[in-house]
Amino acid sequence: MTLKSINVEEAVARVRQLLADESGLSPALRAAIEVILLLVALLVERVGITSRNSSLPPSQDPNRPKKSRRNPDGKKPGGQPGHKGHHLALTEHPDEIEWLPLDRSTLPAGDYQPAAAEVRQVIDIQISRVVTEYQAEVWVNATGQRFVAAFPTGVNSPVQYGRSLKVQAVYLSPFQLLPYQRIEDYFADQAGIPVRAGSLVRFNAEASQRLIPFEAWLIKKMTGEKVLHADETSVNINGKKQWLHCTGNTLYTYFTVHAKRGKVAMDEAGVLPAFNGTLVHDHWKPYFGYTAMDHSLCNAHHSRELEKVAETEQVRWASAMQTLLCDMN
Repeated sequence: MTLKSINVEEAVARVRQLLADESGLSPALRAAIEVILLLVALLVERVGITSRNSSLPPSQDPNRPKKSRRNPDGKKPGGQPGHKGHHLALTEHPDEIEWLPLDRSTLPAGDYQPAAAEVRQVIDIQISRVVTEYQAEVWVNATGQRFVAAFPTGVNSPVQYGRSLKVQAVYLSPFQLLPYQRIEDYFADQAGIPVRAGSLVRFNAEASQRLIPFEAWLIKKMTGEKVLHADETSVNINGKKQWLHCTGNTLYTYFTVHAKRGKVAMDEAGVLPAFNGTLVHDHWKPYFGYTAMDHSLCNAHHSRELEKVAETEQVRWASAMQTLLCDMN
């Protein structure tokens, strides 16, 4: 590798040759110099590592350099000729119809007959606060005993949030990844409804409980798939480093969070221990602990590693192999 016009490999090789030629060095000094050379080689190896040429996440790239991997083909951005576009279509049953009469005084003289109306539609949304009041009928007998009609299931408090509001909050939080404060602002600004972070946490917890049967179904379904992809990445939760594990394919995706990165976490997730198809992964060692399945290594990782070899070792075969993988894909 060349670092600021210095060929590091050649420099280290010269030092090693001098050590070999020097017979008067003590074993302790010789060992110390060997350790220093090893550290130099390891540190130099780390220079230039980014998300383009290693498994380093983009968030840790120095200065986040922008380098497009797309081969220039001369095509303009956007849809290409022959591409089937998407556009708005008229709705067969509109929610509201507003009739626009013609000012007949503007017509020139002559005889006229009515014809089919010309139609244009405006697709819009309405975000508004809706309060439903339930009034339960009450009867009282001669002794003063009250008999009250039953409220609908889930209507338990004098005032409470409705199901649609909870669904919207959960959609904005774990799915759209909005912070609690921004969700609070959304409900306050758009609908005039005060929703605090504590309530949002409870909504997510309630949704999580409701998803337990689906989670069990999903795990069982995925274990019967022919091909799955697996990966893991670090996440920060309440200031502590955790690991987000992902298993999925074109049909299903299953995320779990665990304090550990390795096989213990994968076992607790429940998918890989019972899976016997083909697992595609980044050749991280714990995945090979599952011997009942076939293993396929991820070519996206291969491509990044070939990029690193091409940059540091200055060898042509790495770039050629990278091009081959892309052409095969």
